[in-house]
Amino acid sequence: MSKKSTAEKSTLMMRIFKWVEVAGNKLPHPFTMFLWLIGIVVILSAILGTMGVTVIHPIKGEPVAIKSLLTTEGIRYVLLNLVKNFSGFAPLGLVLSMMLGIGLAEQSGLMDAFMKRFILGAPEKILILVVFLIGICGNIASDAAAVIVPGLAGAIFYGAKKNPIVGIIAGYAAANAGFTANLVIAGTDVLLASMTTESAKIINSGIEVSPLANYYFMFASTIVLAIVGTWITSKIVTKVAGEYIPEGDMIGHSEDLTITESQKKGLRHAGVTTLIFWGIVIIALIPASSPLRGEGGSIISSPFIKGIVPFLLFWFIAIGVAFGKQVGTVKNSADIPKLMAKAIEGMSSYIVLVFVMAQFISFFNWTNMGLVLSISLTEMLKAAHFTGFGMVVAVIFITMFINLFIGSGSAKWALLAPVFVPMFMMLDYSPAFAQVAYRIGDSTTNAITPLSPYFAIALGFMQKYKKNIGVGNFFSLALPYVIGFGIVWILLLAVWFFLNLPLGPGVGIFL
Repeated sequence: MSKKSTAEKSTLMMRIFKWVEVAGNKLPHPFTMFLWLIGIVVILSAILGTMGVTVIHPIKGEPVAIKSLLTTEGIRYVLLNLVKNFSGFAPLGLVLSMMLGIGLAEQSGLMDAFMKRFILGAPEKILILVVFLIGICGNIASDAAAVIVPGLAGAIFYGAKKNPIVGIIAGYAAANAGFTANLVIAGTDVLLASMTTESAKIINSGIEVSPLANYYFMFASTIVLAIVGTWITSKIVTKVAGEYIPEGDMIGHSEDLTITESQKKGLRHAGVTTLIFWGIVIIALIPASSPLRGEGGSIISSPFIKGIVPFLLFWFIAIGVAFGKQVGTVKNSADIPKLMAKAIEGMSSYIVLVFVMAQFISFFNWTNMGLVLSISLTEMLKAAHFTGFGMVVAVIFITMFINLFIGSGSAKWALLAPVFVPMFMMLDYSPAFAQVAYRIGDSTTNAITPLSPYFAIALGFMQKYKKNIGVGNFFSLALPYVIGFGIVWILLLAVWFFLNLPLGPGVGIFL
């Protein structure tokens, strides 16, 4: 390839990323965006309600008309349900409950020590694979991995006389492009499942989507993406980045690479606590008459599966305390609620956003606009005979594109779920399958959106090692991961789809 054609492609890529950055920066804050959306719902409900827009419910066979929020009934609904919409918003309670446990584990230092311990202790031959596994699974600590893993990987690569730029971009791609996958159930599973449940109730009021609904697929995704990411790093990104030549004296990273004996003991204590905790749970599940089992002794449809959040909450609290007591971050029982409170402080912006998100979803559903739009889209897809896997891929690409401009995963799903979930259900797909399609699109393009708050941090890490590295260099290194992850993830979903494999315990692709 000539230098001219390479330069032209680089210029085109920079123009695209610049357009995304400019367009994205013009979008209002998600809070303001949902206020505008609420206003649009109010006005459209009045217009369409006056026009008498009606569709036929595909399951009940009854007419469904759009209801106006500017009628007496609508105004009363808003006034009587404003507080209830917020306090009764299922994702809020579930996410805050999970954050009490995960936040305690994070504030105690467990998450940071865990990521460092496994990346630092990885043999050189499998270092890249470990970076991807830890980076992808790091979403269990929310966004911490997006900050910790890239800088840590860059420092380790530099110490191992490898190109630190490659380590940073590999860690960044793992934590961002693979954000929604994991080997264990994380806060993302709880948040999305609860929002999917809210949207699924538009069609079936008795349905409930478990946080485990996508577990099998996401477990497999973690392994596959880690392997693919390792291959892309070794075969493509390392060559694109070229040979690294140190630029003078480097800023020391010894403080970032230190893991004390106390922390190592703390991790062992957390490991032992994990074995004891889940060992007790397994023993409790053994008797057929166990209260944790469901009807007929079932485990799949059981209180254990449906109530997995409390088990995860207590597990994170247990390992956080076990680690904290060893390293000194938890000296007495009073420190536990203090660390929990500190973790919840970081959720304040989410709580504020939830207030308007909850109103939007509630108003959208009450007016029947979500149901009418879903039915109309479903009829259009059926008329065009576009209801198979191609339609699912189209949903993934739509989400990928929106993800370039709206960073908040919960905000995007609050916007898309009331349409996509009912639409999938009317096409005989499960709500969990709609959620999987969204999760793939929501994660993949995270690594190339210039609006990510972690992009500037990762670029700053790179500039410590190479002062003149710029935005174009960054995105040219990130793009192979986005393309590779996107292709492989869709192929993996195709395997699941055509073999009709379960997405999670007792959850299939079809209704």
